[in-house]
Amino acid sequence: MHTFEVGQTVVRRDVHRTGRVWSEHALRVLADTDQALVTACAPGAETRWPDLYAKARTAGDRAARTEAFEAMATGEWDLADGLWDETELRMWKPPGAWFSINAFYTSAGLRNWYVNFEHPTTRTADGFDTFDLAVDLVIAPDLRRWEWKDEDEYAHARRLGIISDTEHQAVDAARTQILAMLEKRSGPFANAASWASWQWEPNWPTPRLPDGR
Repeated sequence: MHTFEVGQTVVRRDVHRTGRVWSEHALRVLADTDQALVTACAPGAETRWPDLYAKARTAGDRAARTEAFEAMATGEWDLADGLWDETELRMWKPPGAWFSINAFYTSAGLRNWYVNFEHPTTRTADGFDTFDLAVDLVIAPDLRRWEWKDEDEYAHARRLGIISDTEHQAVDAARTQILAMLEKRSGPFANAASWASWQWEPNWPTPRLPDGR
């Protein structure tokens, strides 16, 4: 398996089943081991989003998010340049997993953990490909409380045929796996104090997408 160097910029791409790119996100590699690829970014990291999704993020417009799913179902959308904002992000993605475990940070420290359910990664020359499967799990910094997020969008994506029965079964299995990790305090949750104290180093360069994208 091709491995990435610590400090290297990689690009996470969400790739639709048609082969079209849904989004791109420039990240910095913190570690790449047989257990997980760990990446991070800070506000200013370069991204590309579907224009409707960018509108939803900027305006807080949930209706635009619904339109974005409908565009995804047709396989037709336009991408807009963007920047990651508001939080620092640290992401833990184990090989073969139908999820990534993320931590979001503000100036006050760890805001929350966030489990993103998504395809296992396929590595590329400059990063990795996956595909977001809509539903998420938001976990309190102390790991004592959690709640599911975007169940309505997940159901909508299922109705539109974006998420297949096979993917749905994989997500269900991944939900069970994550809850077991929480209970056992395994994976990143075993080192919750270390994760809580992590900070983006100010001297690290801002992750940027390759020229010409």
